[in-house]
Amino acid sequence: MVPAAPQTGFPYEPDPECGFCPRLAAFRTSLKAQQPGWHNAPVPIFGARDAHLLIVGLAPGLNGANRTGRPFTGDFAGELLYETLIEYGFAAGTYRARSDDGLRLVSGAITNAVRCVPPQNKPAPSEIANCRPFLAKTIMAMPNLRAIVALGRIAHESIVRAYGLRLSVCPFVHGSEYVLGGSPDGEAAAIGALASAKPVLLFDSYHCSRYNTNTGVLTKDMFRAVFGKVRERLGTL
Repeated sequence: MVPAAPQTGFPYEPDPECGFCPRLAAFRTSLKAQQPGWHNAPVPIFGARDAHLLIVGLAPGLNGANRTGRPFTGDFAGELLYETLIEYGFAAGTYRARSDDGLRLVSGAITNAVRCVPPQNKPAPSEIANCRPFLAKTIMAMPNLRAIVALGRIAHESIVRAYGLRLSVCPFVHGSEYVLGGSPDGEAAAIGALASAKPVLLFDSYHCSRYNTNTGVLTKDMFRAVFGKVRERLGTL
């Protein structure tokens, strides 16, 4: 059995048997039969509620987070992400592609726009929408949040929609920076306003997938530049 990542106090996590998206639930069920020792459930947030930085990816990787139970752990995207987070002081320890490797985030948290692994790594629009309330509630549960990094267009658009903004106001462009304000809309609004009305910075990056790096869409220097900017804006935490 792969050790599960420790829980860190976030409320409103999806149920391990979440059925909001029938296609994803059926896929998880098939994976449980094939790989009973894997996580095979919605992947919980990695990090703490009092973090200043939230990183949002697309969805758990089949052989990565879906296997290990920790976001970006066990596949190539995690190697680049955690290497960069350690370099810029947002993580400490050694990344060993296991949820029990002792790696810890420093004033950071990581989640995905879609919490369950989708077939062929392609969630349907309805599945992204079904999972957005969990993203909005995550944002609302972080009283010290100052910045969000969106890894890829889907993560970016789900964040912008969680804030009730039109996509045309904040188009996805690698390296861009936006200011988001107010409380996210949707179901999350029912649980109350953000603890702080301070604006939150949104930084965009292409997703750190093997495909993007192999094709040159994203280079290590491009990725490092995004987190260098985040570090510059947030300073030493």
